[in-house]
Amino acid sequence: MSITLTTLNSKYIHTNLAIRYLKANAPAFDIKLKEYTLKDTLENIANDLLATNPKIIGFSVYIWNVEKTLTLINMLKEKDPTLTILMGGPEVSYDFDVWFSRCAIDYIIYGEGELSFRELMEALHGQRDITTVRGIVYKNLVTGELIKAAEAPILDPKEILSPFYFEEDIPHLPNRIQYIETSRGCPYSCQYCLASVDNKVRYFDIENVKNEIRYLMKHGAKMFKFLDRTFNINKTYALNIFDFIIEEHLPGTQFQFEITADIMPTELIDYLNEHAPEGLFRFEIGIQSTYELTNKLVKRRQNFDKLTTNILRIKQGGKIVLHLDLIAGLPEEPYDRFEQSFNDVFALRPEELQLGFLKMLRGTGLRKQADEFGYVYDEFAPYEMKRNDKLSESDVEKIHLAEEILERYWNAHRMDYTMKFLVDNDFKTSPFDFMYRFGVYWNERYPWIRYQLSDLFTRLYDFLESIDYNQMPTILSYMKVDYLTNSKIKPKIWWQDRLQKEERRAIINQLAESSDEMKELLNTHKINLPDIFKYAVLEPVYLDNQLKPSKELHYLIVIYLPNQTTQYYIVK
Repeated sequence: MSITLTTLNSKYIHTNLAIRYLKANAPAFDIKLKEYTLKDTLENIANDLLATNPKIIGFSVYIWNVEKTLTLINMLKEKDPTLTILMGGPEVSYDFDVWFSRCAIDYIIYGEGELSFRELMEALHGQRDITTVRGIVYKNLVTGELIKAAEAPILDPKEILSPFYFEEDIPHLPNRIQYIETSRGCPYSCQYCLASVDNKVRYFDIENVKNEIRYLMKHGAKMFKFLDRTFNINKTYALNIFDFIIEEHLPGTQFQFEITADIMPTELIDYLNEHAPEGLFRFEIGIQSTYELTNKLVKRRQNFDKLTTNILRIKQGGKIVLHLDLIAGLPEEPYDRFEQSFNDVFALRPEELQLGFLKMLRGTGLRKQADEFGYVYDEFAPYEMKRNDKLSESDVEKIHLAEEILERYWNAHRMDYTMKFLVDNDFKTSPFDFMYRFGVYWNERYPWIRYQLSDLFTRLYDFLESIDYNQMPTILSYMKVDYLTNSKIKPKIWWQDRLQKEERRAIINQLAESSDEMKELLNTHKINLPDIFKYAVLEPVYLDNQLKPSKELHYLIVIYLPNQTTQYYIVK
């Protein structure tokens, strides 16, 4: 009996670990794996799935793909009513009546699926009675009532077979993210998170995990994301993995972990700062809110002072990329207090700050308490909150505007010098308010889609002019540095005060005679003045060679030599 396990990933670079676990732990059955993306048309997906004449199709379901998956299941059943279709995953492990009413599903696997899937396959192949399968939900064919089988026992991860050794995956490893588990379960009880449902932390065999990483690196995998909800809860285990990666990583690899920063020992931070190569590790740290009342209501334990100390210590080392998370819409956090949470976290200057909006996930404690806090949220996935008793829909929209600017101007790293100057100086008091006000300006004048890189610069410049910002020459100087140095070829100039060709030539000739920095530049690159005219851009800036604001005029020279990285100099 032909079996296909499938899913709709957000992007091609994502890898679905769940279907690989199911296949690896049901080795007696012939199982094909097929992955698609949300951009693929459902008609094409359906035809591709049916092309191999499967008898059983299983779907891995999450909040980002559930709606399309339900439509796809109904489409498949219309094309082939004889199909047996099952689904599993966190999104469908609750509220089973909803899923059976919305699609022509035959079985749902709830909870961890390795054992349940194997038992279900045995039943569908006549090897056991369906009533003995644990961890599934199905309809009584006579009464139409749903039957929920007893929960499957939680497996010891050390007994779960590895999902990484399929030959058909090897060609794709260099271009896809590899998701790694070293543990399952979370010791915390955050009421907005499904991980809180399983409080018992269980570990995979550490040597097997190392061998899996070695295998994946050997076959070209570059990006690794660890799925452990709190990777560093076991300090000894975490140090063992960190040390292994430092010792055995291959060039070009990067490893991302979800870290609880306030419990991280100083000696571990110092060890990583001393021994980890720059950029090897990326830490995702969920702060969510700095409001003590809100954290208490969602049962989130967090020492923000200790967290701040540890994050700043990590940043001081300059080795680890930091990604911090905030959630807007948590209980009892009104607009002005959320603004403070944002500014508290932004003051840590992470490389990325993800501002998410509360999702009322099925199965979470907070969804069960929705009425208590006055929540109104989307009926369909991803169940994003619209308002609560402290945050109006207007407030939520204002936060969305700030988030749009945050993503385009801070997280995208298109104008780091410009943004850092703004938020470290005139908008230091409330970077959130600056982003909100700019978001309002953008929203009133431009669409949020279909714009060019230069538009990002011109719109910020125009916004600052509209509020009579008093350091425009400095800002334009930083914008020139960001715009020109982030391009691999000479870009189209968008500012109005560009030097004329004759004027630029005269300045370059003068600098070649009088500037030691210019002479050093020519010598370093072994180029002459005609090459400068051909391959370089020269622009006046009010910045010194340390990129500090200056009242004196300097010149930015950006060199775009063929097959070389872009380099820049500021000379006087």
